[in-house]
Amino acid sequence: MTPYWLKHFALAVVCLAFPAIVSSAEVSKSAPATEKTFRAPDGRSVHGRTGNVGRVTATIGKLRPLHQKLGKPKRGDWLDQHEEVGQTFRQYLQARPVTPIGQRTVIYVQPLGEFTKQQRQIVELSAEYLGIYMNRKVKILRDLPLSIIPQNARRIHPEWKVRQILSTYVLNGILKPRLPSDAAAYIAFTAIDLWPGRGWNFVFGQASLRNRVGVWSINRNGDPSKDDASFRLCLRRTLKTATHETGHMFSMPHCTAYECNMCGSNHREESDRHPLHLCPECHAKVIWATAAAPVARYQRLATFCQQHGLKDEQAYFKKAVAALSK
Repeated sequence: MTPYWLKHFALAVVCLAFPAIVSSAEVSKSAPATEKTFRAPDGRSVHGRTGNVGRVTATIGKLRPLHQKLGKPKRGDWLDQHEEVGQTFRQYLQARPVTPIGQRTVIYVQPLGEFTKQQRQIVELSAEYLGIYMNRKVKILRDLPLSIIPQNARRIHPEWKVRQILSTYVLNGILKPRLPSDAAAYIAFTAIDLWPGRGWNFVFGQASLRNRVGVWSINRNGDPSKDDASFRLCLRRTLKTATHETGHMFSMPHCTAYECNMCGSNHREESDRHPLHLCPECHAKVIWATAAAPVARYQRLATFCQQHGLKDEQAYFKKAVAALSK
């Protein structure tokens, strides 16, 4: 029998139809006021249109030599515990995905609860990176207090004795009722540990494939105040979760073909093993959904990584620029 601790760890659980624990008196129909805005890097994104399928498809072959196929999962890995078939770019198009088209041009980041100074910096850098990654304007909203979460959506973990909040309540009870009409995605960010319900220990993050809402936690990403190396590690881990969950909000399922940011993860070692970048197929989904210019996008991502000491990630993005420029 699979040990409990192996069976009940996950990076991203796709929330399709969880019942909400909602107290209607505690929710508002409008999003809170904006604290900070990052402009969309590519002005075309304001038109909210998708990319050219032919041109996007051509990038897949150019990037493929840079990528490694996903090997046989280790015991306790996500694909060892969950049977998933994956999805090509063509299959994604056929699935009628949720995309940031029309007026859905903004990614909203909703801080939930309190943060340290360094955690707050991680939130802001993650928002900036998301804007480049998804070619969208990003708005950080005013904090919401944890007091809006009712007692039946909180717990103390029975073994670890750590505070946790119910991720499905955040999705359905907090974000979904407040979803702005111009939201491409509405994402809560918290420093409190998350759990998605009965039978699970925790999740790093959780998102909906169809409702454009998601939540992720910085809780298990390390202490960014310890030193520079710890800050970079926390940033790298948080960027992975933020972009992974936002990918789900654009109807992208887990990747099963390559080492990819959209791979599922069952535990910390597996999550750290996966890269920050996307595989060729998942890259194509984002480029098509956001109408981003591929070379310019990778150049901006490389610059961001250079500025914040993410050397391995910078090296990959520079290789991608070179491959796509041939």
